[in-house]
Amino acid sequence: MGKLSRYAGYLFDLDGTLIDTAPDLTFALNHALAEFGFAGVDVDVARNWVGQGARSALERAVAHRDAPADAVDAMLASFLDCYRNHIAVASAPFGEVEETLTALAGRGAKLAVVTNKRGELTDKLLNEIGFAGHFDAVVAGDTARRPKPAPDPALAACAALGLGVDEVLFVGDSLADVGCARAAGCAVVCVAYGYRQGVAAADLGADAVIETFRDLL
Repeated sequence: MGKLSRYAGYLFDLDGTLIDTAPDLTFALNHALAEFGFAGVDVDVARNWVGQGARSALERAVAHRDAPADAVDAMLASFLDCYRNHIAVASAPFGEVEETLTALAGRGAKLAVVTNKRGELTDKLLNEIGFAGHFDAVVAGDTARRPKPAPDPALAACAALGLGVDEVLFVGDSLADVGCARAAGCAVVCVAYGYRQGVAAADLGADAVIETFRDLL
C-alpha cells in the first residue's frame, strides 16, 4: 500500500491501539460484577471484550457469568463510576507509540484520536497518560452522530484536521476501525496486537498489518 509515512494525517483508535487500557477496564468490570454478586474475570479474558465501549464489554462479562442480560443497565453506572476514578492506574501506552507520535508530528503530520470511548473518559485518559498534547483533534463516541463502524467519526476527524480522506491513514485494531475507515474512504492499517474480539489481525480486512508502531515511520 505504499510508504506509511507519506500521509498528511493519521487517525488513531485509542483503546488497544495507542494505550493498553485493559487492566483498568478489567478492574472496573470486576468492581461492577462484584457489586451485583458475580465473580470477577481475569484480564486476559477481558482483553477479548474491551475496546468497543463500556456497554459492549459489560454485555460480554454478564453473558460470561450467565447473568440476566438486563443486569447490564443496572451495572453500567457502577462500572463507569469506578473506571472514571481508576482510568490510568495500570493503563499505559503500547511500546514505541509516544516516540512515533512525536516523530510523525515532527515532520508535519496532523494527528487525531478516533474512539468509541465517551468524550469525558477519552479526555481524562489522554490527560492522565500525558498524551493530550499529541493530538490536533479528538473524536469520541459521543462526538459524531454515529460511532464506529459508521464513517461519521473518521469524516469528522478529517474535517477537524482540514484534510481529505485520501490524505489520511486510519490506524486501528478492530473490525469497527476497519469498517469506519472503509465507509469513509480512508486507507487503514491494523496493529498486530490490540483488542480484536477474537478475530485474527490478518482477517480484519485492513490494507496491511503492522507489527510495531514504528512501522508508520
